[in-house]
Amino acid sequence: MTTNFPHEGRLAGIDFGTVRIGIAICDQNQSFASPVENYQRRELEGDARRFQQLVEQEDIVGIVIGLPISTDGQETAKSREAREFGAWLGKVTSLPIRFHDERFTTSLAHELMIAGNIKASKRKKRLDMIAAQQMLQAYLEQ
Repeated sequence: MTTNFPHEGRLAGIDFGTVRIGIAICDQNQSFASPVENYQRRELEGDARRFQQLVEQEDIVGIVIGLPISTDGQETAKSREAREFGAWLGKVTSLPIRFHDERFTTSLAHELMIAGNIKASKRKKRLDMIAAQQMLQAYLEQ
């Protein structure tokens, strides 16, 4: 995890999970984020291949990982897991990694889908990637 982080080029936003990972990407100008997929985790080699493929296909220059922070602002056990995942992902992709507070992104994503009249059965399938989009957009706007 480097102090130099690209200010232009496409970034990937990651909503880390041990079962599923939500993925979003932004445009070249880093103005807006779009949801990409909910990735179902596999073994480490399969996960590595998927992220290497994403970086290559989407021309990703940096990765922002959502950091689970408790409501009192403290890091949690899940925060440590996300940081370990970030260290691994940085090695696998050779890209710089940043972490961004992801508090409330899942609940916001859920509310946005309800407001958009998305059926409950489809909300679960989209939740993680919409949360990744919300986290990455918040990062871009800071």
